[in-house]
Amino acid sequence: MSSGPLIVLVGPMGSGKSTVGALLAERLGVAYRDTDADIVAAEGREISDIFLDEGEEHFRKLEREAVRAALAGHPGVLALGGGAVLDPDTRAALAGRPVACLLMDVDEAVRRVGLNTARPLLAVNPRRQWRELMEARRPLYTEVARVVVATDDRTPEEVARAVLDALELNDA
Repeated sequence: MSSGPLIVLVGPMGSGKSTVGALLAERLGVAYRDTDADIVAAEGREISDIFLDEGEEHFRKLEREAVRAALAGHPGVLALGGGAVLDPDTRAALAGRPVACLLMDVDEAVRRVGLNTARPLLAVNPRRQWRELMEARRPLYTEVARVVVATDDRTPEEVARAVLDALELNDA
């Protein structure tokens, strides 16, 4: 597919999509974009506030729109929010694209995301909630991914290199 992002990153919260995405964009000489950041900018408030004020369903609608716009108009590296793959239309739109899924285990997630977090889906018993989210989402992440890269015990630079190698892309 010639239009759209050069790389799309999917995976759970805390997997390093933002950090690795920015590194990949820098290495490839392209722009980096994050759909969560697009939503925050458009709404003028944090995602946790959107969840609290209008609920998850409203947020997912905003997310669908942000992903659709970014897939259509962003030629660089794109990171999607952790729950973006829940939407069947988003999964269909990712078909045939260079999607890399970043995955990690629960201990690594807790270390990165932390237990005291403003992430709305991890508000109560984050370790159990993260496991439940991953059980539901892992098949969806792997369904849309061309490559899966484990991020456990790896630096962001090592993960970026693994993504580039797996997708057979060269640095700029």
